[in-house]
Amino acid sequence: MQRPDIPLTRDLVMIGGGHTHALVLRMWGMNPIPGVRLTLINPGPTAAYSGMLPGLVAGHYRREELEIDLVQLARFAGARLILGRAEGIDRAARTVTVPERPPVAYDILSIDIGISSDMPEIPGFAEHAVPAKPLDAFADAWGSFAEAAREGTKRVAVIGGGVAGVELALAARHRLGPSSEVTVIEAEAEALMLIAQGSRRRLIEHLDKAGVTLLTNAPAARIHADSVELADGTHIASDFTLGAAGTRPQDWLRDTGLDLTQGFVTVDKTLRSLTDPAIFAAGDIAHLSHAPRPKAGVYAVREAPFLLRNLTVALTGKGRMRGYSPQRDYLKLISTGGKGAVADRLGLTLHGAWAWRWKDRIDRRFMRMFQSLPEMKPTPLPSRVADGVAEELGKGKPLCGGCGAKVGQADLKAALTELPAPSRPDVLTGAGDDAAVLAHGTGQQVMTTDHVRAFTEDPWLLARITAVHAMGDVWAMGARPQAALAQVILPRMSPALQARTLAEIMDAAQRTFAGAGADIVGGHTSLGAELTVGFTVTGLSGKAAIGQSGARPGDALILTKPVGTGVILAAEMARAASGRVVARALASMARPQDRASAILSPHARAMTDLTGFGLAGHLLGLLDASGVAATLDLCALPVLDGAEALSAAGHGSTLLPANRAASARMFYTESPRADLLFDPQTAGGLLAAVPGEVADALLAELLEAGEQAAIIGHVAEGAPFLTIEG
Repeated sequence: MQRPDIPLTRDLVMIGGGHTHALVLRMWGMNPIPGVRLTLINPGPTAAYSGMLPGLVAGHYRREELEIDLVQLARFAGARLILGRAEGIDRAARTVTVPERPPVAYDILSIDIGISSDMPEIPGFAEHAVPAKPLDAFADAWGSFAEAAREGTKRVAVIGGGVAGVELALAARHRLGPSSEVTVIEAEAEALMLIAQGSRRRLIEHLDKAGVTLLTNAPAARIHADSVELADGTHIASDFTLGAAGTRPQDWLRDTGLDLTQGFVTVDKTLRSLTDPAIFAAGDIAHLSHAPRPKAGVYAVREAPFLLRNLTVALTGKGRMRGYSPQRDYLKLISTGGKGAVADRLGLTLHGAWAWRWKDRIDRRFMRMFQSLPEMKPTPLPSRVADGVAEELGKGKPLCGGCGAKVGQADLKAALTELPAPSRPDVLTGAGDDAAVLAHGTGQQVMTTDHVRAFTEDPWLLARITAVHAMGDVWAMGARPQAALAQVILPRMSPALQARTLAEIMDAAQRTFAGAGADIVGGHTSLGAELTVGFTVTGLSGKAAIGQSGARPGDALILTKPVGTGVILAAEMARAASGRVVARALASMARPQDRASAILSPHARAMTDLTGFGLAGHLLGLLDASGVAATLDLCALPVLDGAEALSAAGHGSTLLPANRAASARMFYTESPRADLLFDPQTAGGLLAAVPGEVADALLAELLEAGEQAAIIGHVAEGAPFLTIEG
């Protein structure tokens, strides 16, 4: 990880989570270059390993067994992960275009985006066929089809009679069983032309034995919803048409001005672009000008140490770059549907179950490098420290970001009791509610402030979530956001990186506040030990602001977002949360609550937003203010995917123990789900007490608006106390 005393001065941006980049990230995490900010841009939180794809199709592997978790890998490498699809490079400005974000600046750029098996030249392919690459999209489509095929049709057509097409056809036949119909469609006179004759004969024997039909001299002319039409007019029935013959680069590369070979980035021995010395490329997207080779994962894997070395030289200006010379041939282990394989190298052919076991060991060993990342030991404490330091550090547990880094509710209340009551007549309420309320003409103005310690290396996403979080208090009081002041603390970095980072932060802030109808009117910046973003926000209401004191017995309690952000962020810091779980949590946090507030405000008798003190703490605060009790249905509580499982595994925010102080006024049964009642939320949902007779209609309106809302309980007579059922 980066040392806070060394300023960041260079931006290394990596586009794509291909095999080469994944290995570079792993090596980087074990020995990062101080002063370099590393960024990975990828459309999704995982990247599939191609070597195990036929095994997935055949049913030998689960999806998660062949997925490289880029969220965990980025955390290990100390990199920021931008979940988005790169669509352009401005080489003059040295920026990467990612839709819905400002340009991502780089000093050195590396591209490893893989390729597609799409065949746009065949009419109907885009509408009715699925390319084998990109792998993630294919795995999704195949999983859905294979599940549906249990009860329905099982006809599969594979376009392409190369190794990939034959291997996937055998895998599909094995998965779907003897009642299926699988056809391989090859345009040329012979299939499997790039392997030895002995291996070719063996694989054709496997096709015959499995009952897979092989058609040669049969170019596909058109794809229909239920068939592949050949050039001679023959129709091959197909319920799932798979394209395995194409190798297409992404189209946007054509507009970069880079030297391309058939659309692939042309590189020299150092894997650097022939056109631009600041840009490197590796894996399938690279064309090796000095030694052209077919697209194969083995080259991508072996390029990794060369790429890392040469990126290091480019970033530091020290040392000499190393040239990569690929081997002329490599071992091909081609699975045959069941747990058997054909081995092909240098004209030698071997086959059998042992070859599958060999392939399986190689593939699993590769994946273990990412599934069991090395544990990097933290810097030890000095031999002499003040009493209590070790306890405060939580025995090695890192301090959480987001609202998990807040001061506990009891300590905060104790400090606020020393504040005097407002002395001005136009200050209607001060500390204690969600926001201060000020007299404003015939209406009211609310004012609040919030800041967030970074929980992500992505300043743009952090600013967006923090803006949503800061406006939560305004929305909770039924007001409309009006204006915002930004407070930003940047870690030490060069002036150029300061400008880049602030531009990203302010872009996210402007978009988010403008979307809610508010303006950014100023702010303050400084340098410090770590990234922190905050906003002071004002809002306007044409009527009395909604407080927490109006709940009545019989009211329904509506929550507009699922809980669980605290445990997910804590687990992500420990590299224990899956990338998909983290991505969904971040998306939930980034969702504004303006629409939910507009729906609830006309009816809410009391409302608050969920932040650091968790559902229990905030609900008890509302009950205290209203002088009532409540019953909550734990089964009805919306929970983020993965949060309950992570809670059961023992993960939790550093604020969780302090939040448990609320349990003294609660009756509940201990469980991982119940623990989420105390989970600190960042940019959490609104919690509203509404009249029981309108609750169902309001819930329906919230769901129609896309909110993951639920009625989670009811207000009851009695002293403030919370009973948990379910």
